Amino acid sequence: MIGHLYAESLSGAEIDIEYEDGRRRPLDAMRWLEPIDGDEAMLSRCAGPTLDVGSGPGRLTVALTKRGVAALGIDVTPHAVRLTRQAGGLALCRDVFGRVPGAGRWATALLADGNIGIGGDPVALLRRMRELVRPGGEVIAELAPPGTPSTTERVRLRHGAVTGAWFRWAGVSASDAPAVARASGFTVTDRHEEAGRWFACLR
Repeated sequence: MIGHLYAESLSGAEIDIEYEDGRRRPLDAMRWLEPIDGDEAMLSRCAGPTLDVGSGPGRLTVALTKRGVAALGIDVTPHAVRLTRQAGGLALCRDVFGRVPGAGRWATALLADGNIGIGGDPVALLRRMRELVRPGGEVIAELAPPGTPSTTERVRLRHGAVTGAWFRWAGVSASDAPAVARASGFTVTDRHEEAGRWFACLR
């Protein structure tokens, strides 16, 4: 979810996610500006330095900072990074597959709000996460509910007649988490639901 249309959505514009087959659904990025029920499932497990991947406007990064947990958010959208900094969090405009500070030393990495879909290849993303967390480190990923099909699709953002570039995005079902984890060198140590959201802890 990149580009100026994502930034506009964070400012309240009505932006849609458009799929290659023509389906559309609202992006509603404004919901990421405030705490969301179920966030505690991730926040409570972060005791050491935490990397928030695809941090958006930084609600999790800021929440951890307020708890005294060292946290860094990374996002490819400059406006999202600015919002995080304005709210009191530390954030950088970075691609997770590029240079990331502290690589190999993070205790925990977060893939919230479906960010396990970044790049459209969850195995490749998790293999990158293995390079970022320290030995014995943990990745906490938000997933689709059990029984939901895992998907890889091309999508783009749309505002009326204005569209962004196509990009690949994936969805991973909680049912498929163990297989995806094994393929990337992780083990699922916990899967659970909180406030209607599903999470997996990978170590």
